[in-house]
Amino acid sequence: MGIRRIVPNLPARDPQALAAFYCQIFGIETVMDGGFIVTLAGSTQTTQLNLAAEGGAGTDIPAISVEVDDLDEAHARALLIGADIVYGPVEEIWGVRRFYLRDPEGNLINILTHSGA
Repeated sequence: MGIRRIVPNLPARDPQALAAFYCQIFGIETVMDGGFIVTLAGSTQTTQLNLAAEGGAGTDIPAISVEVDDLDEAHARALLIGADIVYGPVEEIWGVRRFYLRDPEGNLINILTHSGA
């Protein structure tokens, strides 16, 4: 058996509004809008699943982690739309730069890039 994808499902009172938030920060697109559910996608798909006792550096466990190629750009986009930045940006000792934000529904999101990337 091969896994084709693992997709987090975040709760949203207004899926289209939450989709707009993520599209503005990450430059991804809506690929399906079923009214009650909106699916967003970027240009690549990988399969990973994190299982964690904490978020690292004493932080809470985020609902999702999003790896980007330009953390400064993602941070600037988040600030531009008034996102609630709750941690960082910071260089962690395990080799990532990251920041946390809360999306409009209150979900904790870890945005990261690998150091030197």
